[in-house]
Amino acid sequence: MAQSPAVLPVTDHGPSGAGGTPLPPSGDDGLLDAYSRAVTGTAERLGPAVVTVNVTRALGRRGRGRGGARREVPGHGSGFIFTRDGFALTNSHVVHGAAKLEVVLSDGHHVRAERVGDDPETDLAVLRVDGADLPAAELGDSRALRVGELVVAIGHPYGFQQTVTAGVVSALSRSFRSVNGRLIDDVIQTDAALNPGNSGGPLANGRGQVVGVNTAVILPAQGICFAVGINTAKFVVAQLLKEGRIRRARIGVAGQTVPLRRVAIREHSLEVQGGILVLSVESGSPAERAGVTSGDVIVGLNGAAVAGIDDLHRLLPAEAIGVAMPVVIVRGTEKRELTIVPDES
Repeated sequence: MAQSPAVLPVTDHGPSGAGGTPLPPSGDDGLLDAYSRAVTGTAERLGPAVVTVNVTRALGRRGRGRGGARREVPGHGSGFIFTRDGFALTNSHVVHGAAKLEVVLSDGHHVRAERVGDDPETDLAVLRVDGADLPAAELGDSRALRVGELVVAIGHPYGFQQTVTAGVVSALSRSFRSVNGRLIDDVIQTDAALNPGNSGGPLANGRGQVVGVNTAVILPAQGICFAVGINTAKFVVAQLLKEGRIRRARIGVAGQTVPLRRVAIREHSLEVQGGILVLSVESGSPAERAGVTSGDVIVGLNGAAVAGIDDLHRLLPAEAIGVAMPVVIVRGTEKRELTIVPDES
């Protein structure tokens, strides 16, 4: 578990200058003091906005028939309030499917919460917390982060309240798969220690601004943790508050990423080494209407190369809904271009 470096205080028994005045800290001590001030300052500014999210999920009934008692399984994660009137962010996997929601504020008060909306594709969810004039976190800009920059995570791992860990940004623009299998782009990798229960808590910079939402660790690796960038979260929040969901386009195929044969790449002057093998086409879907059939390999959409499933997801934002666009397929030995009009997922 990551720990803040020890800061040795200047005592009356330490070295002193003329008249007994303590000497200024050495260069290394000064750096450690600055590091400590950044971490403690962030914890003090952000800590009051961090909450525990308690959830209860119903898992059917015990015994046979309808007379059995309903089984309920508790769980918990972290979150943070980002508006003073009680809107909070957490992970979708923390609250998705919850029958009951409760939030524990930093002062220990238990208050009711409701899910405004959640997006499993980015593992983000917005809650509405009962209360007024609540402490709110300041949101920063994840695009301004630099590799090596100090970051601080706050959450409630294993039920330990207001746990603070610190580390650095290990890498930027990582991709991480959500529980639904869709790739989440622009993910922050950090070595600030996270554990079960940290999910949904804030990742902040040294100025106390939230730059990410902590979402996952890789086990049994140490120091490889991920947070969804706050800029992604801002977009998701705006859509969830407006629509209650995230609108995305779809074409209605099930497929898998496959490599292309070299002869096909050369013969058709393709820009990609792979494509999407269509395994099935939904009845009445945009793909069926366009003439896409099982066995086709999709290699392009709307003028962009498609090397796999992740490329297709990126090319189907809400703006693509209802827009006619070319889809390029390889069928047997032929390359064809069809016109497809994505609908809403």
